[in-house]
Amino acid sequence: MSYFLVEGGSQLHGEISISGAKNAALPMLCAALLTSEKCTFHNVPDIEDIATLLTIFEEMGVQVERDLAEKTVSVQARDVDLQALKKCQKVCKLRASILVLGPLLSRFGEAEIVQPGGCILGARPNFIHTDGFQTLGAEISRQEKKLSLTFSESKLAHTRLLLSEASVTGTENLAMFLAGKPETSEMYFCAAEPHVQATLRMLVLMGAQIEGIGTHHLKIIGTKKLRGGSFEIPPDGLLVGTYAIAGLLTKGELLIRNVDHTELFSFYGALKRIGAEFEMKEKALHVFSNKKLHAIPKLQTAIYPGFSTDLQSPFGVLLTQCEGESLIFETLFENRLTYLHELEKMGADVEFLNAHQAKVQGPVKLKGTEVQSWDLRAGAAMVLAGLVARGTTKVTNIQYIDRGYEHFEENLQKLGAKIERIN
Repeated sequence: MSYFLVEGGSQLHGEISISGAKNAALPMLCAALLTSEKCTFHNVPDIEDIATLLTIFEEMGVQVERDLAEKTVSVQARDVDLQALKKCQKVCKLRASILVLGPLLSRFGEAEIVQPGGCILGARPNFIHTDGFQTLGAEISRQEKKLSLTFSESKLAHTRLLLSEASVTGTENLAMFLAGKPETSEMYFCAAEPHVQATLRMLVLMGAQIEGIGTHHLKIIGTKKLRGGSFEIPPDGLLVGTYAIAGLLTKGELLIRNVDHTELFSFYGALKRIGAEFEMKEKALHVFSNKKLHAIPKLQTAIYPGFSTDLQSPFGVLLTQCEGESLIFETLFENRLTYLHELEKMGADVEFLNAHQAKVQGPVKLKGTEVQSWDLRAGAAMVLAGLVARGTTKVTNIQYIDRGYEHFEENLQKLGAKIERIN
């Protein structure tokens, strides 16, 4: 396995441009399966999750063309081999592969995949997807390692659907299914994250009519004549947050370009509460060499527009450098605080209250040691901790990081970090 060696003590300075959002690119690429026409995507990030999904597409007979230099991907699902998909083991590596179910079920009336895999963040059952499809009229067959769906009805069994929670992938999957059905339907308690909005706007460009984008209530008028086109992947706000924290931790100064501020207001609010200095510019964020940072009473994750769970672990590293005691309250995933055990190895002062809450006391002088990535965002957090630690930090299991951070070590090197990938 490859790993990172990170030598702490260097300030980060310079500019970086943010790539396309993983969490938008994956469902948008899957939406291309709704039509036989060609769909071309721009600003596609060069990350492992995208490569895995495109391999799945190719194994099921979908035509894929990719230009890494231009960051473009073309997908044409003129011919789809559903039998090949049933045997595709790549699905086990990517939880987002569940997003092929909605488009394929809508277009062909059937879909079967092996159980998807991904980061181990705790219980993330598929019942929101399957319950939703079942309510709409699909028949579900669950086996130990397979998930099969069929939809043989001419019309939806119900045209109103209430999700049991505001699931991001559940909203995207069910919305894609309904976009291909020539009926009027409504979904309640939908996720409203920016990457969900990007997928819904793509469905509109393809020919569906959708009201309520950005809210928890969607009205969808679908059509069987969904078309292809050209689509832009929006910038990744999670990368903005990660690099901003890196600049603050190292007492550096960064100009981060290609930024959509609207999805980061809760993050900016948390930065203001700890006393960080930054400036919002037009499509850019300027992070300054900061003064002394102070703790906050509580950092609580929530569905959008609350503080993102995906920025909680990088921000947790930042809290180790803030004066006073901060409470971290992770409301979404029960295993998301596991990275704090790795921080304890580096000298962090952490008190675990339960699976969802922990107190962090700062500031502490972190020391380099060997730590591992427990998930995609925790892996990035360990690298950030290494940037501010004394000595050298070895970060293992970096395959998680490669899933979502484009050229992570190369970008950090350009900003002045001492980080090396060891193969």
